[in-house]
Amino acid sequence: MPVSVVVFGAHPDDCDLKAGGSAALWAERGDAVLLVALTNGDAGHQSMGGGELARRRRAEAGAAGRALGVRYHVCDHSDGELEPTLELRREVIGLIRQAGADLVLLPRPWDYHPDHRATAQVVQDAAYMVTVPNVAPFWPHLARNPVFAYVSDGFSRPCPFRPEVAVDITPAVERKLSALHCHASQFYEWLPYNAGRLAEVPAAAPQRREWLRRWLDGDAQRAEGCRALLAEAYGAQAAQACRHAEAFEICELGRRPDAAELRQLFPLPAAPGR
Repeated sequence: MPVSVVVFGAHPDDCDLKAGGSAALWAERGDAVLLVALTNGDAGHQSMGGGELARRRRAEAGAAGRALGVRYHVCDHSDGELEPTLELRREVIGLIRQAGADLVLLPRPWDYHPDHRATAQVVQDAAYMVTVPNVAPFWPHLARNPVFAYVSDGFSRPCPFRPEVAVDITPAVERKLSALHCHASQFYEWLPYNAGRLAEVPAAAPQRREWLRRWLDGDAQRAEGCRALLAEAYGAQAAQACRHAEAFEICELGRRPDAAELRQLFPLPAAPGR
């Protein structure tokens, strides 16, 4: 049976960066995938902002969604000002319920960016509440709590990310790169500017795309760090051939799946080596 997956990020491009390869693989096997940016990204640039930037980033997200073959929803909350309010919790509950989500992905609550932390908090607060009929009764409640899982990060305090699922995204790496390429305002302008590296960005689109490949080095590092998990899911030979991976940690606030359900929820083979 197809599964319904909702991926939450704080900004347009967050979902693609952390789960774009898996999203493309879910879409390929016929699952329903919704990427959600809880802010419109209207502050993430060095020389433009407000409504102009929000419109640009919404268009970039739409193009990225098409590159991955998934839906992309951008909420209209201001970048840098997100708070885990009751109103936002209701909005998140509504998005999860309307999607009939089986699996919900979210950032962990330990992060450098306040919007990322607020996203983690509000999605965690929505877990379980999506099953309560009298909470946000505008949308029919879910019969059971979805599985919630964290996307990867490099923060070690108060506790490091502990991968429990690793997905070989090597077959989808070009689609993920295409999605990231759509976010020109971020990967070719704001993020290099903020890092003091804007002068390194090539001017022409083909060279830019190749330059952008370095952002996928993190996926290659995750593959190296998850060989045991990959071997468990794909078999030893396929695990060694994996060049790019995305990893996830199950959140205890959602339903706890067994190994068989994990294979159904994530784009994994039915059995190792198949």
